[in-house]
Amino acid sequence: MALVLKRSLGRDRVVTDASRLAAWGGDKWFASQAPDLVLIPQDAEEVAEALRLANEYQVPVTPRGAGYGYVGGCVPARGGMVITTERMNSILEIHPQNFIAIVQPGVITGDLQRRVEAKKLFYPPDPASLKNCSIGGNIATNAGGPRCLKYGVTRNYILGLQVALMDGTLVRLGGCTHKNKAGFDLVSLFVGSEGLLGIITESILKLLPLPPAQAVISAGFISMKAAATAVQSIFSAGFLPSAVEVADAFTLKAARQTDHIKNIPTGNAYILIEVDGQITSVRSEMRAIVRLLRSKGARNIATAATPVECDALWDIRRGFSFALRDTGLTKLNEDIVVPRGRLVDLVHLATRLQKSSGFPIACFGHAGDGNIHVNIMAANYLLPEVSSQVQTVLNELFEQVLAWGGSITGEHGIGLAKLPWWPQAISAESHALHQAIKTAVDPQGLLNPGKFV
Repeated sequence: MALVLKRSLGRDRVVTDASRLAAWGGDKWFASQAPDLVLIPQDAEEVAEALRLANEYQVPVTPRGAGYGYVGGCVPARGGMVITTERMNSILEIHPQNFIAIVQPGVITGDLQRRVEAKKLFYPPDPASLKNCSIGGNIATNAGGPRCLKYGVTRNYILGLQVALMDGTLVRLGGCTHKNKAGFDLVSLFVGSEGLLGIITESILKLLPLPPAQAVISAGFISMKAAATAVQSIFSAGFLPSAVEVADAFTLKAARQTDHIKNIPTGNAYILIEVDGQITSVRSEMRAIVRLLRSKGARNIATAATPVECDALWDIRRGFSFALRDTGLTKLNEDIVVPRGRLVDLVHLATRLQKSSGFPIACFGHAGDGNIHVNIMAANYLLPEVSSQVQTVLNELFEQVLAWGGSITGEHGIGLAKLPWWPQAISAESHALHQAIKTAVDPQGLLNPGKFV
């Protein structure tokens, strides 16, 4: 297969050196498997030709973006070929009048945001790894981030796609218009498909006008219950912030023990709120929310209204994950989602699991949409007995989240990490439908094999 690809596409596109292959064998999760070869295409046609040949020779193919996933989604579980889109990293067009951008899949999310903001445009999706993750990976996982509360997830900003199918067909879906009801919504079918249905080679992204102003408010609370009450009161008062973030006592303790995070409010819980819009309305909302927070017992309220000041408050929130890693414990980040009204129940569940298991559990994340990162902090995780105990905790966590009508993943996807709980996460009928769609576009099961279908 490698020789065929070298003859067809060029030797510089194909990597077979065993000493280099491991670099494309995993993401930020624990599993890794070196592929048999790596293809580094330059354009959509090369991706399509590689898939056609892989289909002919029955070679498993694992698509790969920037490798910043957290569930092993791009691990080549059955070897074969990895197709990485890292060289397909061009922003092809930005149309201010049409409010769209056309990009290749290897474009880094943060780079795109900076480019469109220079034109007074706005691409809202903001995963935590935006400085490193790619648009193609964001689409494959339907990535989220703090701004999901007001602006939605990646799916809400995909107007069109070009996708390479397993048989080598290149198909264009959707288009440049902000409304399009011609046929099935095939664009959404591929968003969040985790590389199981095709490889994204180009995307048409919806842009918004850039809000001229933003403000950020942070505050401490005596407990997570008090913080959750304050969050609910913000919504009850008719406010829709662009982000509402929360953190629990263990997360704050870890943050206070590191030298990298400054000015953390006192208390056992923390919330950060961002509002954006026109200057006058943003300032008015900021003052009103501050008054509301004070009435709910907020401590050490801090406000910011300039980009530099806002970034300084966001740096507190962005530092939580690093602070937890600095504890020396292995951080197992679970991106579960619960109905908004279950936030306090989730914290109580985490406290109970912490007591029963002995593992510290840190909760922080997107309070506004119920997507909370529950982090099990384990020493010596790679020891079989420890990983087995962690699995027991995860069983209890996911079982209760599903019983509440929640989801085992809101951002990261299923990948390999959540594969054991996939049968519980959906009904048998839904699983059969997934399988039917997979079989229709990849009858030999060669695309990202070993994953959830």
